[in-house]
Amino acid sequence: MAVVETPVEKWTGKVREVTLGATSSDGGTRAHSVVVGGETTLPFLHFEGEMPNPPRLAVEIVDRRPGDWSSLLLDSWGDVVDDPAKWAKAAEERGADLIALQLSLTRDGDKPTTAEDARAATRAVLEAIGLPLIVFGPGQVDADNELLVAVAEETAGERVVLGLCEEKNYRTIVAAALANDHLVSSRTPMDVNLAKQLIILISDMGLPLDRILMDPTTAGLGYGIEYGYSVMERLRIAALQGDKMTQSPIIVTPGNEAWRQKEAKVGEGVPDAWGDWAERAVLWETLTATPLVQAGADVLVMRHPQAVNRVKAYVQSLMEN
Repeated sequence: MAVVETPVEKWTGKVREVTLGATSSDGGTRAHSVVVGGETTLPFLHFEGEMPNPPRLAVEIVDRRPGDWSSLLLDSWGDVVDDPAKWAKAAEERGADLIALQLSLTRDGDKPTTAEDARAATRAVLEAIGLPLIVFGPGQVDADNELLVAVAEETAGERVVLGLCEEKNYRTIVAAALANDHLVSSRTPMDVNLAKQLIILISDMGLPLDRILMDPTTAGLGYGIEYGYSVMERLRIAALQGDKMTQSPIIVTPGNEAWRQKEAKVGEGVPDAWGDWAERAVLWETLTATPLVQAGADVLVMRHPQAVNRVKAYVQSLMEN
């Protein structure tokens, strides 16, 4: 009987390794750092190349009790959602690899979140956990610039990931990262060329490439995830072919994308055929995240603890095979 050999692709490039968080030996206070990237093959093709670091899961917390999150999601965490430090600690205890702190645009009603508010929340979270930290601004240029600069100064030397760097605001955030030894998350719409171009612009400001994560944007299950998958796959292939400006590890936010869709967020007024709400919602986040793992995501920002556990088990099984 003829022997059929498995075809093996010979790649010339490598995804860049990036270290999140600084321990005491590096001038920070984290219990340990987390390294992502380093692949020399497409995801989990262990016979073809190396995948030294598994995809890592960050749990998203908010600096105040979220007003727009599903009650099902809030109930899964309990009372800790009223205190970001306790929430971060609970996430660490339940298996998070990283913590992603989302800063709010307002707090205490309609009062804008101030730089001091952002400093205090970030400091409280850092002191409560030993994990590396990601901090996302509210998503408006002026607020992002003000709050993330304050966070960068408050956490100098901790190798925090600051986000989101977009074409309209990257200069201020990159400058803050440079001054305080941090990393940045570069986000663009779903487009290979735009993702690459923003990495070039950030690099041109002097930020080393090993301090950049790339967020090409994704979508939720049933809402365009196949297009996001395609873009991520093309970016990873370009990286393995040797394009240095596409070799940054990829960060995505399946938690946010899944839980803003009605299939996960809503439990009433939906067809009976949709089934049990609690199980459906967790599955929606899980099945948004797992294709992104296969597409090449190195960091996934998630929300529900059960979904985190399921995706961690999925990643572990793929790393062992």
